[in-house]
Amino acid sequence: MSFRIGQGVDIHRLVPGRKLVLGGVEVPWEKGLLGHSDADVVCHALSNALLGALGEGDIGQHFPDSDPRYRDASSLALLRVVMEKVKARGYRVCNADATILAQQPKLAAYKDAMRQNLAEVLEVEPSGMNIKATTGENLGFIGRAEGMRAEAVVLLETAHTETLD
Repeated sequence: MSFRIGQGVDIHRLVPGRKLVLGGVEVPWEKGLLGHSDADVVCHALSNALLGALGEGDIGQHFPDSDPRYRDASSLALLRVVMEKVKARGYRVCNADATILAQQPKLAAYKDAMRQNLAEVLEVEPSGMNIKATTGENLGFIGRAEGMRAEAVVLLETAHTETLD
């Protein structure tokens, strides 16, 4: 077996007039994340973690904000594209863990739906995808509800078979 670990981070500003999408789930709130795509920080952090595990850069390289094809794109769909790269390299996801840092809104009611969405895309059992959320304790840009941050780690594995003569 061969294992690879990846870590990813993403941050976006919160603004009025945008939908808030986290882990592929639309969360009703007065603000949304500003970005070229739907700015789903959870999917972006997971995409960065997967690409990092493969040694293939980051989502900005693969889905540049200068490319009109990705304008308002679903970050869950972009995560699917990244997963195709993972599978093409002969890996599978063992497990993934993500943390959302957001002062508001409260996310407990949405974490299970996020977990289901992400587990499906990553092709793992729901127990293989963990979602946590924490506030900024009213400190910094997160605490002032000016933006959100997500962090993720993934473990990939592949089976190498060797024959001995």
